[in-house]
Amino acid sequence: MKGDTSVSRGAAVLLEKRRLSAHQGWVGEKTGFFENPMRCIAVLAMGLLMSLAGCQAGSGKVLKGLPCSEIEGQINFSDRIGTLNRLADAFAGQCYDLVILHGEKARLEFRHKTFSFVKETTNIFVPEGSFIDYVMESYERGYLSLLLAASYANVQKPEEAKVELRQLDHELFTPLYNYGEDPVNLLLSAVLWERVGEVNEARVDWLRLRDLGLMWKGHEDPVRLFAGRQVSRIDEGQDLSEPWHVYSIDRFPELSWDLQFFGSENGYFSVTADKEFPRACQSDTGVRMSTQSWFEKVAIRHSHGYHPLLNVQAWIRLPVGLTYSLVPLAAGAGVMVGGCVLDAAGKGNGSLCQLSVIGGMALMSTAPAVLEGALQPDLRHWEHVPAAFVVTRASKPELEPCLPKDEIAVQRLW
Repeated sequence: MKGDTSVSRGAAVLLEKRRLSAHQGWVGEKTGFFENPMRCIAVLAMGLLMSLAGCQAGSGKVLKGLPCSEIEGQINFSDRIGTLNRLADAFAGQCYDLVILHGEKARLEFRHKTFSFVKETTNIFVPEGSFIDYVMESYERGYLSLLLAASYANVQKPEEAKVELRQLDHELFTPLYNYGEDPVNLLLSAVLWERVGEVNEARVDWLRLRDLGLMWKGHEDPVRLFAGRQVSRIDEGQDLSEPWHVYSIDRFPELSWDLQFFGSENGYFSVTADKEFPRACQSDTGVRMSTQSWFEKVAIRHSHGYHPLLNVQAWIRLPVGLTYSLVPLAAGAGVMVGGCVLDAAGKGNGSLCQLSVIGGMALMSTAPAVLEGALQPDLRHWEHVPAAFVVTRASKPELEPCLPKDEIAVQRLW
């Protein structure tokens, strides 16, 4: 089926090239064409049909180096992904009071799934997620709790930071719509527990990180080995010579998808990241862990085992999308035949028939885009998060081997 998809996309590209060539020829027609009202009506009708072929969602704004007041002015709770992005921008900009003020509200409002029969039914016939509010994944709720805890720690409120760290466990294990433990949050939680002086609590997270079998799958991962070393250090009573420092590496990659009917465990979707995540790394002073586990959570969103409702809706949407894609094909054929019939009935010179054929082919070429828009899965996620974290005891970034030395963006978080 993957090959069939490639063929259909190739055909779409060929038709697009023909459409561009036709458009260039159309522009070169004699201005006398517009003196015929029938031709003008045909052009307007074809333009209207093509405008209804589909739409694309714009990406979120990237705010860099803005004052806290300007970031706060961009927060709009009706835009859930945008709000999460602004909170990440605020934390990176050291606007800790802003994170504390709006973070708790965002976590409370964005964590619960409200089921509506009308919305869930409508979701089958429109692009997925059009009328349904975004609900945070468990790793997003956990990371938001970490940002709150780190913000409290940075404004010298350690007790409030401990409350948020305990809330992190609650977010990961509560059987909500989105659920599941996450190794990245465990790593950051262990570091923060040590920062607020709770070494025993940190040991629990180091131990969980070392033994998290769902992620490691029996392999000797550098992060697992590093976590094991920290458990041994705490058991032996060794104190840290330097406090933990946390750095963010690059930005979470863009996601793309394709149809994959065979060998896929995620419905019929194959979700991929547009670039590779940084590899895991450990040194004597630190460790690097990517957020690939966050990507994998988004990638399995349509699997039957994780979200049965989304899986069923996706399979129902398949014949609906195929039906939608037939509309521009039928409309394009009608434009071609109808235009040529009118031209013959009016004893024209063939220019209207030629224009109808060109316009009909252009309309038919939108069928792949219509199919893609109808089947596109809901891959919304918190965008302004790192591609990896580096946790280190090194006093300076240049002393940590796991920090990249090239042009990749690096920012100290705490």
